[in-house]
Amino acid sequence: MLKRKIPNNELNRKSPEEYFQTRKIPLVIVLDNVRSHNNIGSVFRTADAFLVESIYLCGITACPPHRDIHKTALGATETVKWHYFDSTIRAVEKLKSSGYTIAAIEQVSNAVSLEKISISPDTRLAIVFGHEVKGVDQDVVNICDFCIEIPQFGTKHSLNISVSAGIVIWSLFWHFTKKS
Repeated sequence: MLKRKIPNNELNRKSPEEYFQTRKIPLVIVLDNVRSHNNIGSVFRTADAFLVESIYLCGITACPPHRDIHKTALGATETVKWHYFDSTIRAVEKLKSSGYTIAAIEQVSNAVSLEKISISPDTRLAIVFGHEVKGVDQDVVNICDFCIEIPQFGTKHSLNISVSAGIVIWSLFWHFTKKS
């Protein structure tokens, strides 16, 4: 059986106006000193795909508009809300004061494995992704409510941040949207 690729104009994608009107999942992505513009753009694109509420860009994390972010975001910087904070700790404190539960995506003692996460649909959650080499800063980990670890089974013990974001955001999207 021949499989026909579906052209973009037949995918029934939302217009930016429809996207803005669509209810978002109660999830905020916090980027803690992410240095790669391509990673930042990829996170924007994934956030758009899974209706993430917003992205907080912190520290050295670059902000749109930037051509290298645009290369991978493909316009998602125009649809996904974002905010800049000079300090990740300030961003996390703001989120906590607004009623968010905060989780770092990091390999730490007592981390919860991603497949064991249980989140109520009414939880407001913020997840922190860290620097490509250093991970989430220890001071930020210390103020998080808990940490999530992505299980890995090979010889490597880390994933690129854009890959990690895709895995975690997709998983949390299903937690937030599954029908009880």
